[in-house]
Amino acid sequence: MAKAPYQPPEQSRVGQLVDTFFLFALVVASLFIPVYLGLAGGGKTDIQFADKTWAGMGQNAVMQAQWEKLGFTPDTAAPIIASRFDYAFDPIALGITALVVVGYFVFVFRMSEKEYREVIAERFGNGEVRR
Repeated sequence: MAKAPYQPPEQSRVGQLVDTFFLFALVVASLFIPVYLGLAGGGKTDIQFADKTWAGMGQNAVMQAQWEKLGFTPDTAAPIIASRFDYAFDPIALGITALVVVGYFVFVFRMSEKEYREVIAERFGNGEVRR
C-alpha cells in the first residue's frame, strides 16, 4: 500500500500575523521590562576632580591635543571625563540569568526532539512515538 506524500499542516495568514505580532511583543517586552524594573543599566558615577586642568583630570599631552581638536577646554571636557559607567554587577542575578537562558535552551531542545520524533514516526514509522 503506497502512502501519500507527507503534507505538513498549513497555518492561515491570520495565524501567521498573530504569531508575528505575539513574538514581536515578547521580544520588546523582554528587552524593556528589565530596564523598567531597574534590573539593567547600572548607571553612571561621577568623579570629582580637585583640579580641572588636563593633568588634574589624568589627561596626557596626546589626549589633551585630541580634546582641543574637538574644541573642548578643560572646563567643557570635565563633565565628560568625570562621567564614568558603573560596570558593577550582582553575581546572584548573573547566575539566575544564566540558569534561565540554559533552561530555555534545554526546553527548546527537548521540545524540538519530541516534535522531530513525532514527524519522523508519522512519516516513516508505524505511528508510534518513542520518547
